[in-house]
Amino acid sequence: MKSSEIKEMAPQEIEERIDTLSQELVRMKLNHTISPLENPMKIKHTRRDIARMKTILRQKQLNEKQ
Repeated sequence: MKSSEIKEMAPQEIEERIDTLSQELVRMKLNHTISPLENPMKIKHTRRDIARMKTILRQKQLNEKQ
């Protein structure tokens, strides 16, 4: 997911998306330990998407306070 797409989302939507991606990440990690995933890079991309969303969410929260 691109940063520009995340910036257009409302803070509540971002939080919901972070929750779903976090659950998906845990599931992928568990499945990968049992049997290798077809594309293990998906774990890396999901982790980075979560970090990107958290960063943008924090920026939005700080801008609201000012």
